[in-house]
Amino acid sequence: MTEKLDGARMLIYSHDSFGLGHLRRCQLIAHSLVEQYSGLSILILSGSPIIGSFDFRARVDFVRIPGVIKLYSGEYTSLSLHIDIQQTLAIRASIIRHTAEVFQPDLFLVDKEPLGLRGELEDTLKFLKNAGDTRLVLGLRDVMDEPKLLRQEWESRNLLPTLDAIYDDIWIYGHEAVWDPLTTLPLTQGIKNKMSYTGYLKRPLPTQLKRKPDSLIDEPYLLVTAGGGGDGYDLFDWVLRAYESGAELELTPLFVLGPFMKVEQQQSLIRRMEKIPGARYETFENHFEFLMSGAAAVVSMGGYNTFCEILSFDKRAVIVPRIFPRQEQLVRARESQRLGFTKMLNPEQVEDTDIMVKTLKELPHQPKPSDTYCPGLLDGLDTIVDLAGPHLRSVQDREIAPSLA
Repeated sequence: MTEKLDGARMLIYSHDSFGLGHLRRCQLIAHSLVEQYSGLSILILSGSPIIGSFDFRARVDFVRIPGVIKLYSGEYTSLSLHIDIQQTLAIRASIIRHTAEVFQPDLFLVDKEPLGLRGELEDTLKFLKNAGDTRLVLGLRDVMDEPKLLRQEWESRNLLPTLDAIYDDIWIYGHEAVWDPLTTLPLTQGIKNKMSYTGYLKRPLPTQLKRKPDSLIDEPYLLVTAGGGGDGYDLFDWVLRAYESGAELELTPLFVLGPFMKVEQQQSLIRRMEKIPGARYETFENHFEFLMSGAAAVVSMGGYNTFCEILSFDKRAVIVPRIFPRQEQLVRARESQRLGFTKMLNPEQVEDTDIMVKTLKELPHQPKPSDTYCPGLLDGLDTIVDLAGPHLRSVQDREIAPSLA
């Protein structure tokens, strides 16, 4: 049942130096909340270069801040502007602070990074905390990184005091039976009291579409995806070699390369894909849920959003996780296999074509995720709606401050 909250406002910060995961997660949460709370307006702060390609529901909009990208060295650089990274971060921090001051959100949801990219949220968080009118929430995916690596990173950046002193709540978009994202960190009881496991975010099929994706195949197909695709070349190459081997494989492949793959890599893979009988490919599909829903099975990397889609649409899946620079996908894939949801292939065996051939022959017959019962596994969106509701104020309940010049 929809609840009317005219004038309620929510601000979401999407940590998105690269890829699609953070933005897609924030979009899904925003859409679920505006569907439940009539009159709620949500702004998403994002530096994603393709945010304009996403469809947003009424009362959901975005503020595009200058983009940055993380290099393999671990350093950041400006995505489009030919200026120093510190100048880019200063511009971003200024836009974020001014947006928060003018928008006056009831709830500020920060995705993944407690202080934002390179600390760009610190000033805004302190301002909102001192003002006292905004509920400050940190949203964490189910797995952040391998525990020792995460502890080293967070302790070197002294992030735990921020969780203690600044944030009111910590929402974990996962299930405690799968993983504790802050395991091994020396958490105070105060931080533990703020933590709520929501369950994974169940992906619905879009209901209002002008057209369905052109690449849908009528026959049973294998969906091969690497999310944004920036580091997905090895996965596609491995699957392609299995089909090029001449082995009899049951499923026709549909490859979704991702918008961030290098053009020369895309072109090389596409030339090979065009030689596979019946194979189809896409670079980017805005309504990826349709491709996942129609698939007979999936081969993917282990990103959070893809994992949620595999669970949501109950797909037999094999995960080939990324292991550098973070081991988040490796931990998720390993724990998923332990629980019986999916299978995992070791990416260090990528040169062995026979392993992929064997895996693809077995994949259409392996158990589905639903064969492993886990209560509350996909309750994430409903739980978030319940957690957010008490902190969203209608126009009658808020004092409208004078407009800021």
